[in-house]
Amino acid sequence: MSKRNKSNNKTIVTLLMFIVLVLIVLAALFNTDILIGKERQVSVNSAKINSNKDNVTQSSEKDPYENMARSKLSGQWVEKELAEKVPYAVMYSNIADAMPQANISKADVVFEAPVEGKITRMCCLFENQTDLEKIGPVRSCRTYFLLFAREFESIYVHFGYSEYAEKYLKNDSFKSLDGMSYCNFYRTNDRVAPHNAYTSWAGIADSVQAKNYSSAYSQGYTSPFTFHTQENPIVPPSGTTCDRVDMNYSYNQPYFEYDAAKNRYLRYQFGTAQIDQQTGEQLEFDNIIVKYVEPDYYENGTPNYKISGVGEGYFITQGYGQKITWVKENESYGATKYYYEDGTEIILNPGKTYVALVETSQKITVQ
Repeated sequence: MSKRNKSNNKTIVTLLMFIVLVLIVLAALFNTDILIGKERQVSVNSAKINSNKDNVTQSSEKDPYENMARSKLSGQWVEKELAEKVPYAVMYSNIADAMPQANISKADVVFEAPVEGKITRMCCLFENQTDLEKIGPVRSCRTYFLLFAREFESIYVHFGYSEYAEKYLKNDSFKSLDGMSYCNFYRTNDRVAPHNAYTSWAGIADSVQAKNYSSAYSQGYTSPFTFHTQENPIVPPSGTTCDRVDMNYSYNQPYFEYDAAKNRYLRYQFGTAQIDQQTGEQLEFDNIIVKYVEPDYYENGTPNYKISGVGEGYFITQGYGQKITWVKENESYGATKYYYEDGTEIILNPGKTYVALVETSQKITVQ
């Protein structure tokens, strides 16, 4: 074989080896892309599966407030159906012979004001307490209690009335139940009349049905109270420390002491804690509102108060108190609104609220 042929053979062999090597490299690269593609596909599919799992988890988690709404009385979350029902406003006797009262600690709002002889009575607003078999003792109506209850569109429960309240009670726009006319009241033997008249939640509900009263708020109704909706409690912006507040009512001499552990004000009167007969609990409040008013006595000396217009007051919560202004444009209609001195509306902490009418000459004592 010639040298030229040998050289050509070597060149051909070298070329073939190069081609084979290139094919091996290409094959390796091709297989790698396939593997990477498979890994990517697996990764994408895995991500889709995890995403679907997250979606399933999220869709299965129910909103805890889905069927809830803020109470117009307390600002707390309650069942939506309950939040849409008007409260019952019950007139409570508050003299020494009426102590202890039954289920008064269950009320969401308590309104106290003087009546004849400098004694006080309480109008207690309940949102829904279907298990209450004993409520009272129930006493007679006074005009300013009825008008306060109306601000919450309450069904007003009383036992008798003063002659000056009669014209309001006969007005069809007021929803009221009088124990003198309805049989769903009863008397007990443990105390003397008239401080032994009681009713029950079921009895009130039956009377509401008999009177064909609507239990729903009117369309567009808003509460006189505006509540704080954030997690941390709110304090009056320019408030000063308030560990004790004396209402300075001469007969029962009520006062409140702040319990820092509970962040509530505990109620005392007649020199002792005011205790619920049924629950054994002391009356406690998250908010205290004082409304200073001018007296406006009727001809026979029956007390009445100027509850419309503009006046001063006090707001106390979370261990602090601050002077406020109240405004009520119409005596019979509309809500009383409460403002700080700079015109900002006060914000209540969710919970129980106590409201008091106090004569301007009397004032409260804050310590």
